[in-house]
Amino acid sequence: SSYNQKICAFITKEWIGEKSNRSFAIDHNIDESTVRNIRQSRNKNGKEYFIPLKTLVKMCDARSIKLSEFFKEIDL
Repeated sequence: SSYNQKICAFITKEWIGEKSNRSFAIDHNIDESTVRNIRQSRNKNGKEYFIPLKTLVKMCDARSIKLSEFFKEIDL
């Protein structure tokens, strides 16, 4: 879905940036493979990666922002 791609693109550009997958994963309490999936917007089977709400919540918690603030920030 375009929403999902928009979410992954925003996180990749604005949050991950130049950080390594490992360092971002550690800082945000998620698996390194999840960071790879977000960067590529694809899972290991090449299918579109749909970011779980639980993952978004973990990342927002790590950044001390509310989920609602995240969605406002990306204009969804």
